[in-house]
Amino acid sequence: MHPARTLACALLLATLPAPLAAEPPAEDAPVAPARSRAEGAERSHRLVEPPIPAGDPLDVLLVGGTIMTADGHVHAPGWVHLRDGRIAGLGPGRPPDGGTEGARVVDVAGKFVTPGLIDTHSHLGVYPAPHAKAHSDGNEAVAPTTAGVWAENAFWPQDPGLERAVAGGITTLQILPGSANLIGGRGVVLHAVPARGPRAMRFPGAPETVKMACGENPKRVYGQKGGPQTRMGNVYGRRKAFLAAQRYLDEWLRWEEKQGAGDDPKKKKRRKKGPKGGGDDEAPPEWDPALETLAAILAGEVMVQTHCYRADDMLGVLQVAEEFGFEIRSFHHALEAYKIRDILAERQVASSTWADWWGFKMEAYDGIPYNAALLTESGAIAIIHSDSSEGIQRLNQEASKAYWAGVREGIEVTENDALRWITANPAWALGIDDQVGTLSAGKRADVVVWDGHPFSVYTKATWVFVDGRLRWSIDEQPLWSDFELGRGLR
Repeated sequence: MHPARTLACALLLATLPAPLAAEPPAEDAPVAPARSRAEGAERSHRLVEPPIPAGDPLDVLLVGGTIMTADGHVHAPGWVHLRDGRIAGLGPGRPPDGGTEGARVVDVAGKFVTPGLIDTHSHLGVYPAPHAKAHSDGNEAVAPTTAGVWAENAFWPQDPGLERAVAGGITTLQILPGSANLIGGRGVVLHAVPARGPRAMRFPGAPETVKMACGENPKRVYGQKGGPQTRMGNVYGRRKAFLAAQRYLDEWLRWEEKQGAGDDPKKKKRRKKGPKGGGDDEAPPEWDPALETLAAILAGEVMVQTHCYRADDMLGVLQVAEEFGFEIRSFHHALEAYKIRDILAERQVASSTWADWWGFKMEAYDGIPYNAALLTESGAIAIIHSDSSEGIQRLNQEASKAYWAGVREGIEVTENDALRWITANPAWALGIDDQVGTLSAGKRADVVVWDGHPFSVYTKATWVFVDGRLRWSIDEQPLWSDFELGRGLR
């Protein structure tokens, strides 16, 4: 057997799932109303399927390759040590004596090592392959505001596109609802690991996200269904939703303040008894999943991801955010972000955009291929996303196109900037940059080994590690999707 295939077999076998121990069923108990927003949120995030154990993380020492850290350093040659699911160390040349004993040494001379790629905008699993009406689960297009729905609840882990994304170097991705609605519901940040249900794929500790949309899509979808019909209707719909959320949040704050008064004997004497008097038996406000999502935005508990193309639409969204005191974490698509790059840089609002998509509808008419480069030059946070089950398979090439478009225009951008467009910057937009996004000691061992420069169209991912476990090998390709099993597609 070829040495590379032998290595791949050994590494993959080391990460096969361990058997799951059966747990006794929990005894049935009556469920009381949530007594706080935090309790309601905890209940809605409980696990049924625990994350699948995948064996122990590998202890691997990658030596001799070009290490592109995405934090400004390139070690050529260099080394990276993966141990216990983390990056134990890295640096130029050969590893120092001590600290790497027992690691399996893998010679990656001639190869390039980067952080795992991160896609901030994917609909894999909610619009899975094969394309069919039965698989259309991305837009709850029944009302312009559907803040209570979660993309997680529609995600199909058997989507064959997931495995293909990992083959392209993807280790983390944000799954979003579609853009039919002004407020389309919650997104979910997933680690690219096989599981039977999406909750077991959640990136550990990733903040909640929510999808909003402006511009053409909501008024096109709802123009003949009660509105909004216009951009002014879009803004009105958002303001109306957040006014309701503010009332909901105020109700909870008042109730929790009254409950806290019960600890103060002086205040307790002044409290009336009974359900309307603020006594100990007063029922809490009703926990509402839609208003809870909006209240969480107002409380700064979730990160807002907003579909927007035109500069004026983005400014309108920022005005609503300013009115209600919340922040936009990233605009998505953002083809005219370059027109307001000074404002985006000042406010530290990211722009998740394409390399060169433009002209497919009116609000996409002013898209330019050096949007990301101009944003970067201005100090704004640029990200290259896919919004495509095909583009996600070559996100490295999309970043390369945007990089060279900027270079040709004389814009001062570097390869490190371009690598950050698909690693460090999306990690920031998702609130997980302390865990992934750069090759740094202590971060999660989400690492890609490429057979050439990652910005070449000829380059493929050789190995993809997630939390130090080999999830993809070009030599031994595990079948993730039951949908393809037995169909002779491999």
